[in-house]
Formats: sequence, C-alpha cells, structure tokens
Amino acid sequence: MARTVVLLLWAQALGLAGESSLPVPSPAVRRHPRWPRQAGVPCHPAGVQPSQLTVDPPWMTVLLREKVTLTCQGAGMPGPTEWYINKQFWQKTESDHIHVSQYQPGSSSYQCSRPSAGLSPPLTLKFSNDWLVLQVPAQALLEGDTLLLRCRGWKDNQVTQVQFFREEVALGGPSQGTELLLPSLQLHHSGRYWCKAMVGQFFPTWKESALAMVVVRELFSVPVLRLEGLAEPPEGAPLALDCLSRPSPLRPFTLLQHLFYRDKVVVGGPQRSPQLRLPAVGLPHSGNYSCEVQTGAASVRKRSAPVPVTVRRVPVSGVSLEVQPPGGHVVEGDSLVLGCSVAAGTGPLSFSWHRQGSAAPLATGPRYKLRAVQHQDSGRYHCTATNGGTTANSPPLWVTVLVPVAGATIAMARTEPSVPAGESLNLSCSVQAGTAPVTFTWLRDGQELGSGPVLSLGTVGPAHAGTYQCLATNRLSTHRIFRARSPALALLVTQPEQGRWQQGTAAGKSRGRYPLVTAGTPRPPEPKGRQPEPTAPPGAPGDGEVLYSHVVVTERGGGTSTSWAPREPSVTYAVLPGPQARLRLPSDTYENVP
Repeated sequence: MARTVVLLLWAQALGLAGESSLPVPSPAVRRHPRWPRQAGVPCHPAGVQPSQLTVDPPWMTVLLREKVTLTCQGAGMPGPTEWYINKQFWQKTESDHIHVSQYQPGSSSYQCSRPSAGLSPPLTLKFSNDWLVLQVPAQALLEGDTLLLRCRGWKDNQVTQVQFFREEVALGGPSQGTELLLPSLQLHHSGRYWCKAMVGQFFPTWKESALAMVVVRELFSVPVLRLEGLAEPPEGAPLALDCLSRPSPLRPFTLLQHLFYRDKVVVGGPQRSPQLRLPAVGLPHSGNYSCEVQTGAASVRKRSAPVPVTVRRVPVSGVSLEVQPPGGHVVEGDSLVLGCSVAAGTGPLSFSWHRQGSAAPLATGPRYKLRAVQHQDSGRYHCTATNGGTTANSPPLWVTVLVPVAGATIAMARTEPSVPAGESLNLSCSVQAGTAPVTFTWLRDGQELGSGPVLSLGTVGPAHAGTYQCLATNRLSTHRIFRARSPALALLVTQPEQGRWQQGTAAGKSRGRYPLVTAGTPRPPEPKGRQPEPTAPPGAPGDGEVLYSHVVVTERGGGTSTSWAPREPSVTYAVLPGPQARLRLPSDTYENVP
C-alpha cells in the first residue's frame, strides 16, 4: 500500500492526476474534427477486411511505466493511421505504430484503422503495480492457438515455486520456471487463470496474482450442411452439397479443409472447396450426410449436423411397344419380334409379356420373339414394366397372323362328274385356310375361264365338257402373294336316248341312230391300211366300268373303213360294257361327233 501511495504522489507531481485511463505520450486524446463530439467509432462498409492491431511485448497485463508498442496492420492503401481509445477517436499518425505507457493502474481498450481497411478489433491493455501478475497474451486467442502463461513479479523480483491455476484447478505442480505453455486451445479452455509463487530474494513470501480472464474464440463457426435441391431427389438427378462455415474476422484468411460424410463414411475431401457435387445419384446414395471443417493440421475440427437424403426411383411411365414386322401383321410361319421400352423410369427395370385371354405371362425381358408364328398366336398383346416401386402397362397391340391360302377344292351339286345335257350347273371353289380377301380364277383345260368363288355354267351342253380347276389367291403383303390350285375336275356331259338300243350285225351294220356320249377328245385317225387296235387304260378295269377306246366308222354296204372322207360319214354305234354283264345305262353309249 505504501508503494502505491508513493507512485500516486509522484504522478500528481507530474500533473497527471485524474488521467489514469490515458496513456502518457502526447498528443493527448482528442476527438477527430470529422466526427461530432459524442460520436463513437466509424462504421465501415460490409465486406471490408478489418485492420489488425498487435502489441509488443505481447501481454495483456504489463507493469506501470512499461513502454508498449502498438502496430496497426491492414490491407489498405498506404496512408495515415487512425487510433481509437475506448471506442473514441484519439489521434491520427503518419506511421502505422505508436508507443503507449501509463503511470497509474488501470486498463484501456485500443483500436486502429488503416486506409481502405476496417476498424480493428479492440485490444485491451492493463497496467498493474501488483507484487505478482499473471501475464496472458494480449492478442485475441482462437481455437487451435497456443496459450503462454507468464508469472511475473513487481520490478522483476525473483519468483520461485510457481503454480498455475484455471479457476480452482491446478494446471501442474510447482515449476522451476515462470512460464506455462498450453497448446491447441479449445473453446472449453476459456476461464479465469491465476498463478501463485514465492516472491523475493532475501525474504521470499507467497503471493497470488490477480485473476486474468482468458477467452478462446471460434476460429470458424460450426459448419452447416445445405442441400441444393430436393432432400428426396429422383434417381439420376444431380446432388449438390454446400458446407457453410463462417471464419473468424480475426483470422479471415485461415486455410480450411472440408470433408463430406455419408453415414460416417468419407465420400468427399479433404478439399479446399466447401462444395460437393454428385452428377447423378442412385439408390445407394441415400443416407445421412454431414460435413466437417478442419484446419490444415487438424488441430481444430468441427462437424455439421446430419442431413438425410433419400433417393427415389423415377416412376415408370411412357411404356410403349415396337413390333417387327411393322403393324403387327405377320405371315404364318414367319418370325415376330416385340420390343418394350419406357420413356421414364429408373431401374433396375423388369418386363413381362401378356396376351389377352392368357393368365400366365408369356415371357420376361424387354424383347419377346416368336420364331414361327401360328394362326392361334393372333391376339391382343401388351408388356408390363416395373422398377420394384411402380408398374405401368403399354397400350395394347393387336397382332394378326396372316394365313396363306391352301386347300382349294371344287364342289358341285352332283356327286358324279357326268352331267346330262340340258341341266343347269354351278361350280363353287372354297379353301381350307387363307386370310381374306381371297380371289378365285377358273380354268378349263388350262385356259382362264372366269373369276369369283362360283362359276355358273348355266345350261350345260357338250361344249362344257372338259377339265376344270380353280386357282385361289390371297395377297398378304405388298410383295408376298400366295396361290393354291384345286385338283382337276373332269366334267362329262351326257345326252338322253331318243330310241331304243339296236344290236348291230356281226358286220357292224346299224339299223337306227342312237345317241352317244363324248368323253374327252377323240383319238386321231389311224393311218390308211391299218386296222386300229383297241387300247385299254393303264389300270385294270373295275366291275361295271365302260371303257372307250376308239370309234369305228363303217359303211352300210358292210365293209369297214378307217379312212376319213371329206363327206360326212355314217356313224357306227358301239357299246363297250365292263367285264361283267350289267344293265345298260345311257352313259355306256359313246358318240363320235365329226
């Protein structure tokens, strides 16, 4: 106490009483002429980097009358420096540094501003005349910094058996030195620190320092993970993650690294960029995402809260069918290929094929192929696409199997191919198979006779005899035409008898004229001087069959001649019965018509 009184009287003698809060060096504190009398510190535009104020020696608490150098650093242009005490303008200097000292115990807050730079954070200096002081750095302490504690005696008196404390917790036993280094500060290291030591050389006594407040500030804020877009993006969509962290204005240029996690597994980084871009997400990208910001040495690490991301499959839609050949018209026996596609929908996709009337699926997969279609394969087809979450059907497609024409046959009202002359006769042609339209062409003895499914001969006569066929045709595509020819039908035309039958004489004479039936084309005449010999069909004759081989022309005088005269000859009638006797029928009589 006596030492304090002596110092106080010494200060009053120098005329400094009542100015304990002001530094000794001149010029004295004054207000800047640009600011009103009650104005405080100036404001600076947002985004301007602040100036930085440093102190040497670097302690928050110093002893009375010690000279301290304040230096103002900034990124602005060269020029004068403005100084502030307790948030009031003090003075302007051309230099970027200034010396301060104080002769009375107390503390003051200092700030500075460089041209084109913002106002520095406040720096507090405390001048003390205690026997034992705990010196802590005057510079702001941030996470990851190293804290140096120094226990110092008045006028550098010898101190021994130094102990350091935070609150009531000892930081170590008695030390032979006067300093304690605490590395890698964290926020929870903030608190009130003090030291205890033996002070004095000849008669040392235990002294305790005043409390020194240590505040550890954030180097950067706890990051926040932000999603750009939906929290439930569709499969295939991009995903953007931003790790937002605000650096301390005291260390705006601190280099930070960023890491990204999905369910505690690193999926990005470490990297300088605070962004993670995924060009196309799938179902495996679902999970809880978080990000971590750390210093280069990883001394300070902070992780964001998790953000859930759920990737959804794109619903299946726009299911369509493709068919080959186009239009779904395929000729029986050819191949049919159906393809199924979707306009939207993420997978894995699965497909199934269905035909109307069939309960079970025909096949699976995006393609369905029938190598040789049959008529029963005609019907309405569709495919179903699913991705396990959604299902969609294609529009139905009608497949028509075109059947080539086959099995052409001729039918008529009579059961035998012999028709009495004078009757009305129609021939009809039909097919066993064939896709409409089917056209019919009629042939007689190989010559085209008419068209249509029915050939009307009207009243038949000898001229209608001949071999008939019908030709059935259907066109199944532009370049594919199918034809079926019916079996030949040999049509016989008979004439009714106009008198009773007379048996000729042994010489071949005839007593009357009897009707004869034409059967095909007469044989040409034999050469002169040669008797024609009867010929038989290749097969043995059946019971009751009538065989016609040749017609012999005779003269009434009795001689037989095979010559063909220019005049109309007489006609000989002959009956050729079968091997066994039976009743004579009109069809047994043949007539040679010149």
